Amino acid sequence: APVSKYKTDDQPREQNSLVNSIGSFVQCTNVYEQYVQPVLAEFYGSTLFIFVGCACVVGNTGTGAIQPAVAHGLALGVVTWGHFNPAVTLSVYLCGGMSLRLVVLPNVLAQMAGGMAGAGLVKAMFPPEVYQASSGGAFKPQALAKPWESHTCRTCDDHVPHHRVTMGAVNRKTSSQMAPFGIGLTVAANILAGALSGACMNPARAFGPAVAANHWDHHWIYWVGPLSGALSIVIYVRLVIAVIISGQRIIRIYVSRARAD
Repeated sequence: APVSKYKTDDQPREQNSLVNSIGSFVQCTNVYEQYVQPVLAEFYGSTLFIFVGCACVVGNTGTGAIQPAVAHGLALGVVTWGHFNPAVTLSVYLCGGMSLRLVVLPNVLAQMAGGMAGAGLVKAMFPPEVYQASSGGAFKPQALAKPWESHTCRTCDDHVPHHRVTMGAVNRKTSSQMAPFGIGLTVAANILAGALSGACMNPARAFGPAVAANHWDHHWIYWVGPLSGALSIVIYVRLVIAVIISGQRIIRIYVSRARAD
């Protein structure tokens, strides 16, 4: 009988190796989509957002807050579906909207790196005298405001956008495709209302220009205030709203049993 020049025993091995290669490729693709892509998006979005925010402050020829408020609000409305804010990342995680693996090291570091990149671009774009006149877009509370007053202002102001994020973008029952636009409007309103403390709701937005301009006056306010606001909305969502929903479920069960009886 003629002997085949191809070994039949090698065919299953070749098929298994092909299947293993496809499986490895799919696994690498899943890792990229779940971990690498979100981090790159946070870095890119934070860079664009903080570049726009710092540039509008440095280039603001007037003394009002309308131009920074509109610029920050529109930037968040256009650069959509990202956090770009360590405090938002913390509140989303504590409300159950993301895993721990993406919170501390990847996302927050990407946001802070994006803040430094955006502030660095602004420093390279404007003349030194113009840049230094506005401290590179860095924040500082009003001279008459005490530190605890600025902190209280930041905590109260930051509660509102965190509520908008968790209920408008994270919660599946109340989320909407218009969430980025609503969040942008909320940020614009808070900037107009939070002049007492510098109107910063984003630690990465405060950290970037602080590094670029070496301006650290009362910098802790822009970390403690937003994080306090994030924790306040987590308590509200986890306790108040959860208790209300649980109470509604208990009432429905009781009513359904009463009707059955």
